[in-house]
Amino acid sequence: MTIGILTSGGDCPGLNAVIRGAVLRGTEINGQDFVGFRDGWRGVVTSDIIELNRGTVRGIAKQGGTILGTSRTNPFEGSGGVEAIKRNMAERGIDSIIAIGGEGTLAAAKRLTDAGLKIVGVPKTVDNDLDATDYTFGFDTAVQIATDAMDRLRTTGEAHSRCMVAEVMGRHVGWIALHSGMAAGAHVILIPEQKTSIDQICDWVQKAFDRGRGPLVVVAEGFMPDTMDDPHSERGLDAFGRPRLGGIGERLAPIIEERTGIETRATTLGHIQRGGVPTAFDRVLATRLGMAVSDAVRDERWGRMVALHGTNIAHVDFSEALGKLKTVPQDRYDEAAVLFG
Repeated sequence: MTIGILTSGGDCPGLNAVIRGAVLRGTEINGQDFVGFRDGWRGVVTSDIIELNRGTVRGIAKQGGTILGTSRTNPFEGSGGVEAIKRNMAERGIDSIIAIGGEGTLAAAKRLTDAGLKIVGVPKTVDNDLDATDYTFGFDTAVQIATDAMDRLRTTGEAHSRCMVAEVMGRHVGWIALHSGMAAGAHVILIPEQKTSIDQICDWVQKAFDRGRGPLVVVAEGFMPDTMDDPHSERGLDAFGRPRLGGIGERLAPIIEERTGIETRATTLGHIQRGGVPTAFDRVLATRLGMAVSDAVRDERWGRMVALHGTNIAHVDFSEALGKLKTVPQDRYDEAAVLFG
């Protein structure tokens, strides 16, 4: 049996560990052969593949990015479509596909599975916003990178008695902001799930400043104050017609400075949160998911993805992960809010 592996959507620390886990488990235990599709669904549509074996994946678990490359190609557009993909797989002798990606990737995988293709999935999202799994690999790395950056911002903020605003990823959910903000001892954490007034933000900042601290504000890119109806966007649209978010930190900083009189600077962490090597937690989780997805192919669990439930690996239907974001619940935000100000 030959299995094709693809990584699709945004890159994420841990992707290579998934590939390695699947290939090693598959070749050593399950009698499987592997190829990799280059650049996500584009490689599936164009039949652009490379061989994957023990030698190919040697030492890649600690590497960031993905050795297969990635893209945001829609497999149903252009020269794609169900019949074209079936034909390409047959010509290459590929029996099934392991799709590693987020909601868009898994939605395409479900549609192709419904059309008769043999596909299993591995959830991937730095934002940790996919439902049906407790955590996704890459999230812990992003939180650690953000926390390290905030620790550095705290020292310069304290030295100059400045308020520092750190903008982190989080288009629709605030998991990265919540976890990194709590870890770094932030005085304010702003997330998309919670509309907050400028007056409240400034009150928290002022209280921290009055205690002799350099206030630290952590804001997710998708956060909206209660005066805004849409997230801040000044960078046009992405390939799927969605606004490119970013810049809310730069927008908040002068408002905070004007209202409080405290010198305020903003830093946007951006893509640095996706880069570099994965943490130990993400390497282990990604490896376990990779091994489990090899078993899922062996057991013919088509249309399902591997997931983390507690500390155990589970198998869930694609539909359980689609259509509903895993947002920060109110009690988790209330828990963190005790630390604000």
